[in-house]
Amino acid sequence: MSNLQLRRVAIVGGVRIPFCRSNTAYAELTNLDMLADTLQLLVDKYGLAGRKIDEVVAGAVTTHAKDWNLAREALLSTTLSPATPGITLQIACGTSLEAALMSAAKIASGQIDCAIAAGSDTTSDAPVVFQRKFARRLIRQGQARNLSGKLAHFKGFSLGELTPQVPAAGEPRTRLSMGQHCELMARDWGISRAAQDQLALASHLNAARSFDSGFFDDLVMPYHGVARDNNLRADSSIEKLAALKPAFDRSGEGTLTAGNSTPLTDGASAVLLVSEEYALTHQLPIQAFLTQGRTAAVDFVHGDGLLMAPAVAVAEMLQRAALSLQDFDFYELHEAFAAQVLCTLKAWEDEHYCRTRLGLPNALGSIDRSRLNVHGSSLAFGHPFAATGTRILANLAKMLEQKGSGRGLISVCTAGGMGVTAILER
Repeated sequence: MSNLQLRRVAIVGGVRIPFCRSNTAYAELTNLDMLADTLQLLVDKYGLAGRKIDEVVAGAVTTHAKDWNLAREALLSTTLSPATPGITLQIACGTSLEAALMSAAKIASGQIDCAIAAGSDTTSDAPVVFQRKFARRLIRQGQARNLSGKLAHFKGFSLGELTPQVPAAGEPRTRLSMGQHCELMARDWGISRAAQDQLALASHLNAARSFDSGFFDDLVMPYHGVARDNNLRADSSIEKLAALKPAFDRSGEGTLTAGNSTPLTDGASAVLLVSEEYALTHQLPIQAFLTQGRTAAVDFVHGDGLLMAPAVAVAEMLQRAALSLQDFDFYELHEAFAAQVLCTLKAWEDEHYCRTRLGLPNALGSIDRSRLNVHGSSLAFGHPFAATGTRILANLAKMLEQKGSGRGLISVCTAGGMGVTAILER
């Protein structure tokens, strides 16, 4: 194999629509609607109309069977050249960040020059399907050649077969919801309710301050009458958060509430990635460079915390990049639950965990909390599963551009016991 000279992967910038609690402002919209409109916003922002992009990689977690190639169908609804390929992928909450990493690897190796990574999700338009037994009846009935044959397939039919199956957020192998799993993590790591509420409050206040200061003016575009995320609570307080009841464990021991956990959310986001040469040739801005990425998984069925994989992924990524955990100006840790972030931070500080689980000689150590989610995160914005990765990527790239230098770390936990992480540099 010949030596390959890797190219730098530039983040030009991103855009998103406001994130909204499910069954509110976007209740009548689909993933295709939101993804296509968000891609068009990106096209308009960077003058891409009529241009052939080497690939659009996007996905959604809660999907219908008809959305078999969501990315391609969405881009065909925009003014991008129809010669642009569309690739649909899904890795739960890490979907759009993984999309960015996959395209970045192709850009770095010279296979492509430009790409759009994106994600969309809605639980307002969740697929509701029939029980398998009734679905099989319909399929066999459709194959019958005559009326008597069609009717024969309904012999023994009961009304119970019509009970719809609504998508569930639980883990198929444990039958526990993500919130229940995170309660177990919080208990294992000794994470208090007060600490979770404090992190949630900081997320809301930081996000509100950043909207008011104009940080999001070119990142979040008005959409369907909404100008900012409708989960955001600028008037949140410790007292209000403390008054909420536990949402997943009502035994009296629970610490996760609706206030320190993300709500079901609808929304979409997108980011433009290019080679450095492409940016110069097409006079596109460069906000930051995507330099490292890592995806990891843990055995959550046999004892590992479901959402602890980012702790592993970051450790492996730092080793490959020859960096320490303290070598960053910004830390963007996706807040699926406040407890998840706090468990991850505590794991990095724990020498036993770092030695036995991460294979390190010492603990990774603490981070400067003033650099954590400085413009808010998912607890404030909400979390449309597949859209969160590129939401974070766009935010961090702009932060580094404004600073003029530096390095930022991204960490996203996902269902299925996985984590996706990345490093941006300016």
